[in-house]
Amino acid sequence: MMPGAGMMGWGWYGGYGMGVVGGLLMLLFWGLIIVGLVLGVRWLWDHGRSGTGPAEAPLDILKRRYARGEITKEEFERMKQDLL
Repeated sequence: MMPGAGMMGWGWYGGYGMGVVGGLLMLLFWGLIIVGLVLGVRWLWDHGRSGTGPAEAPLDILKRRYARGEITKEEFERMKQDLL
């Protein structure tokens, strides 16, 4: 029989290597890895979709169209009243 192979040498780990504490630490480690991966993918997904920046207000779009000459002053005023 090898030294430490008796009941006295097993210790509170159970004699199976990592034991309960090691198993819990492994679960915690892999849980953190999975949570980190999920958060990283969500962050990349959100930034990939919102590459145009925040949504533009309708009145800002209308002002820009008027400034470019796409619509007349009368159309601008009518559309502005519709928005407000």
